[in-house]
Amino acid sequence: MTKEGLITLALAGQPNVGKSTVFNLLTGMNQHVGNWPGKTIEQKTGTFMYNGTRFKLVDLPGTYSLSANSPEEVIARNFIIKERPDVVVALLDAAILERSLYLVAELLPLPAPVVIALNMMDVAEQEGMRIEPHVLEAALGVPVIPMVATKNQGVRELIQAIDDVAHGRVKYHPRLPEIRADHRAVLEEIEALIDSYVPEPYPKSWVALKLLEGDSEITEMMRACTPDDVWEQVHAILMAHEDAIIDVAGGRYDWIRRMVRAAVTRPKAGQITRTDKLDRWATHPFWGMFILAGILGMVFWLTYTVGAPLQNLLDVYVVGTAANWMGALLASAPTWVRGLVMDGIIGGVGTVITFLPILVIFFATMGLLEDIGYMARAAYAMDRFMHLMGLHGKSFLPLFLGFGCNVPAIMGARVIESQRARLLTIMIAPLVPCTARMVVVTFLAPIFFGQAATLVSWGLIGLSLTVLAVLGILINKIAFQGELAAFIMELPLYHVPNWRTIALLVWQRCLAFLKKAGTLILVMAVIVWALSYWPGGDVETSFLAQFGRLLEPVGALMGMSWRMIVALLTSFIAKENSLATMGVLYGADNEETKLAERLSGTLTPAAALAFLVVQMLFVPCVATVAAMWQETRSVRWTLFNVVLLLVVSFGVGILVYQVAGWLGG
Repeated sequence: MTKEGLITLALAGQPNVGKSTVFNLLTGMNQHVGNWPGKTIEQKTGTFMYNGTRFKLVDLPGTYSLSANSPEEVIARNFIIKERPDVVVALLDAAILERSLYLVAELLPLPAPVVIALNMMDVAEQEGMRIEPHVLEAALGVPVIPMVATKNQGVRELIQAIDDVAHGRVKYHPRLPEIRADHRAVLEEIEALIDSYVPEPYPKSWVALKLLEGDSEITEMMRACTPDDVWEQVHAILMAHEDAIIDVAGGRYDWIRRMVRAAVTRPKAGQITRTDKLDRWATHPFWGMFILAGILGMVFWLTYTVGAPLQNLLDVYVVGTAANWMGALLASAPTWVRGLVMDGIIGGVGTVITFLPILVIFFATMGLLEDIGYMARAAYAMDRFMHLMGLHGKSFLPLFLGFGCNVPAIMGARVIESQRARLLTIMIAPLVPCTARMVVVTFLAPIFFGQAATLVSWGLIGLSLTVLAVLGILINKIAFQGELAAFIMELPLYHVPNWRTIALLVWQRCLAFLKKAGTLILVMAVIVWALSYWPGGDVETSFLAQFGRLLEPVGALMGMSWRMIVALLTSFIAKENSLATMGVLYGADNEETKLAERLSGTLTPAAALAFLVVQMLFVPCVATVAAMWQETRSVRWTLFNVVLLLVVSFGVGILVYQVAGWLGG
C-alpha cells in the first residue's frame, strides 16, 4: 500500500471479456478518461471506497499477451513492472477459459500479485460448460472469483478478495508456468549472464524469458545495458536457439491444460452451441455481408430519420433561440460585439451542440454491437475488402458512420487497436461524404444541372469514395511503407448487453467531445468570424475577402471568382456555411430562391461541377479537425491532413474543370 493509504489496482484482460462493465461497476461516475502519456491510446482511471480504504483502479488496454507486438501490450506490462500496482485484477472470459489463461500465464511472473475475476459464468453455462472456480483456484494458487458482471454478481466478492490480497490476509503462492525442458538449461544460462545488468525494476527471470522469446523491446534494452563481451555471449546463445519461442509458448499451453483439466467439464462432442448457430450466418461469406449491410443500413437509417431531425430541432430551438435572445439583449451593443457573440460564439458552440444526436446514436449503436459480441463478426466480414488500403475490418465501421457525420467517424476509430490502422482510418475519414456536404450538393446540383442532378450527386459520392481508397493506399505505401495492419481476430461468444455500461460509454464520450472539441471549435469560430468582419466590418473588404482574392488565380483555373473561393473557405466552420456565404456575397439575403436565380447564371456547367467536386473533397469542418487533433494528439498529422485535402480538392477540381471544359468545347 502507498504511504497515502491509496491502493492501486490494474485491471487487465483481453478485448471483449467485460472489462468496461467491471470497471464501471467498481468506479461508477468517479472516472477520468484521457490518454496514456505520449500515446493516443485511451487511459481510464477511477476510484472507489471499501472498508474505509480508497482504491485507484487503472484500466489497462485490452491485450491477448504481454509481448512487444503492439503499443497496448507494452503499456500494460510497463505499467505493472514500473508502477508496481498493489494488485492486478485479471478478468477472464469463462466461456473461452483456455484462451484467457494465456494472458494470466504472462501476468503471474510479474511482480504484482494477481486476483482472477472469472466473468461470464452464465455464458459458459449456456454454452454447455461447467467450471468449478474453487478447483481452478487450488490449481492456480491465486484467488479466483466467479462473476456475472452484467447482473452485478460476484462484484462484492471480487472487492473483498482484492482487499484481502492487498493487505496480506491471504496466502499468495502462484504456480508459475515453466519453459519446456529442452530449453530450461539455456534459460538458466542466459539469466546467469545478464544477472548483474538487468535494470531495476525488471525481474531478471522475466527478462531472460523475454530474450528467449525474441522480444524486440527487451532485446534493445539489454543490448544497451550489457557490456559488449557479455552481450556477444548472450547473442550467440539466442542465435543458436531461435526455436526457443516454441518451447516458451508450449510451456504456457502445457500449464493451461493442467490448470483446466480438473476444473472444467466441456459440452458433449458434436453439441452445437448458440454462438455456433448464429455464426453460421454472421460469418458466412455471403450472408454475413448481407446481415452486416442490413445492420449498418439500420444505423444509417437511424442517423437520417432520428439524428438529422433532432439535429435540426437543436439548431432551431436551442441555437436559434439563444441567438434571438442574445440578439435582443445586445440590440444596443456595438455591431462587432453582436457579431462576435451571435455569429462567432453562439455559432461555434451551436455547431457542437447540433452534433450531439448523431454522436449519441453512433456511440449507442456501436456500444450495443460491441457489447453483444457482433462487432468482431462485422470486422471479420469486411477484413478482406479493407486490406486493399492496408487496413483491416474494424476500420470499415467508423468510416461508414462518416456518412452521417465525420466527427463520430473519427472518434469511432477508437475501436481499432492498432495505432497505425487507427491513424490511417482517421486520415481518410474526412473524405466520406457527410450529411452537411450532401446538403450543399442537394441544393446546388438542381440549380446547375436540372434533371441530371441525381446522376451528378451519385457521381460526386462515387468520386469521394474513390479518392478515399486511392489516398488510403498512397498514405499506407508512403507514410507506413506499405505495412499491413496486424489483425488478431477473437470472436467472443454472444451475450446479453449491459445497458448501464452502454449508457455510461455514451455519456463519457459525448461529454469528452463537448469539453475538448467544443473548446477548439469555439476558438476557431471566433477567429474565422474576426477575419470575415475586420478591418472595416464589411465582408467585401475583410481580411477573409483579401485572402480569397489572393487565391483568385487558383479559382480562375476552375472558372470561379473569389466569392466562390471565400464560400469554400467559410465552409471550414460548417459545410452549410458555403450557402450562407454565397447569399451574402451575391446579395441574395440568404433567400434560397434569389440565390438560385443568381447562381444559375454565374457559373458554367464545368465550373459548377468543379465547385461541387472541391466542396466534396475540401478540408473538413472545424469540428472534424478538432476531433482529429483530439484523437491523434498530433498537430503534425492534423496539419498534414488539412494540407493534403486542400491540395487534393483543388487539384481534382482543376482537373475536372479543364476536362469538362475540353469535352464541352
